Amino acid sequence: MGKDVIIACDFATRAQTLAFLDRFPGRKPFVKIGMELFYAEGPAIVREIRERGHRIFLDLKLHDIPNTVKKAMSVLRDLDVDITNLHAAGTIPMMEAALEGLTRPDGTRPLLIAVTQLTSTDQTALENDLLIRAPMEEVVRHYALNARRAGLDGVVCSPLEAAGVHAACGADFLTVTPGVRFAEGEKGDQKRVMTPAAAKQAGSDYIVVGRPVTAAPDPVAAYERCLREFVD
Repeated sequence: MGKDVIIACDFATRAQTLAFLDRFPGRKPFVKIGMELFYAEGPAIVREIRERGHRIFLDLKLHDIPNTVKKAMSVLRDLDVDITNLHAAGTIPMMEAALEGLTRPDGTRPLLIAVTQLTSTDQTALENDLLIRAPMEEVVRHYALNARRAGLDGVVCSPLEAAGVHAACGADFLTVTPGVRFAEGEKGDQKRVMTPAAAKQAGSDYIVVGRPVTAAPDPVAAYERCLREFVD
């Protein structure tokens, strides 16, 4: 899997989602299905989008005791997605249990990545809300090392931390980075952000782009701009 742009299909209904994807005739963008759409439509929407030929990042961010996460992953493994995730804060034993649950009897499995710190969290929130006093980059790097020790394939982090993660965990350890905005765009609730071009320079393997594409007057043009800036 090489560098790519993942579109965050954060829609409330199947109809909205499919209508959006229908705007890309002849194209099959890599898409992210998150909690909003999955909770609204269930596993059926994952299967339908998969049948349309799209690669899928199932972004449900599991975080619970190891046994519960293991059982949940054993259900998700049969949806035939490409990537799924959990919270690194759940500890190494939880991540190891998740990997065990996600692995099919034949040894195959989707890629499993761990969320380090949400891109809506800044240093102030890290310290005041979470009582984590270390610098953000150090925290993200530590969580990434824990994920690698647990056998995971990579992490979700902001583009600002991608280079540090690769330096600590290796070039083949994936960095999937939300928090991507065009230079002239609004940040919204994101705090740690970069442009697609800057994310490329920072070493991100995948960028996850939502509103700058889905809310654009011309989503196809916005998506193609992301590809030009990040992939080409």
